[in-house]
Amino acid sequence: MSAIQARDLRARVRKTARKSERLETRVTPEQKELVQQAAALQGRSLTDFVSASVQQTAEQTIREHKVITLSARDSRAVMEALLNPEPAGPWLRQAAERYKAIMGDR
Repeated sequence: MSAIQARDLRARVRKTARKSERLETRVTPEQKELVQQAAALQGRSLTDFVSASVQQTAEQTIREHKVITLSARDSRAVMEALLNPEPAGPWLRQAAERYKAIMGDR
């Protein structure tokens, strides 16, 4: 499913989903005026504009926290460590021996 198809699907779901929950907030008169102006520019109701904006921001925030972005240097370091791991040190060998003693050679 493309990003456009996913966006369109989310828009249809938002329109058809039964809205039973409420969110309330206090804003300054200036904030309300700003949001009303933005909603009017998009031809939307204040409620629709706020709901869509909150959802979009929430989805973006969640996406940003789920994705780890590495620099090119960091990516190379991770790949190098995976492809050419350091030999096990004494502490790791001892831990493996303790594990085998407790768990057996499964």
